[in-house]
Amino acid sequence: MMERELVMATNNAHKLEEVRQILGCDFSVKGLNDIGCTEDIPETADTLEGNALQKARYVHEHYGVDCFADDTGLEVEALGGAPGVFTARFGAMNGYGESHDADANIRCLLDKLEGAATRAARFRTVIALVQGSKEHLFEGIVEGTILLQRAGKEGFGYDPVFAPLEADGLAFAQMSAEAKNAISHRGRATKKLAEYLLREK
Repeated sequence: MMERELVMATNNAHKLEEVRQILGCDFSVKGLNDIGCTEDIPETADTLEGNALQKARYVHEHYGVDCFADDTGLEVEALGGAPGVFTARFGAMNGYGESHDADANIRCLLDKLEGAATRAARFRTVIALVQGSKEHLFEGIVEGTILLQRAGKEGFGYDPVFAPLEADGLAFAQMSAEAKNAISHRGRATKKLAEYLLREK
């Protein structure tokens, strides 16, 4: 059986690797570099759904390929659902280093939660798929808590401080890629994408 080729609107190597592992041998996933897209695609929407659609639509319109894109937000109860759509820029927006700096984002988050009555949080991923004239959205959510300090060396982003409820106190960064993908927000959204694509064969 031939692999189905998909384009994901990202050059984030960590995301690409996660998605490739989750989708398995049925799909060949290309990133933006693979199709010669080097421009900075706008992400100006105020929702995860809006940003994911914006990226997928841009690639579909400018490069003529079916495409999917994701946007992920960390929603922290004590912060009123923040950082949400601003998850990747959270530290920079609060004076902690550059945008998309994982270390700065984590330092900012831990500082803001110091003394908080609850550390409950959830990760939410929305994947937008643009196929011809059709658009579809797939959502994945994992509930968890923000740890008091970093733990583990695996993963990326906020993984050292986010412990999913199913993991008995372990941070994502303490889990193997397979264990993380089995319960993660991106894993759940990507599996819904795969199920849809396999049904549409």
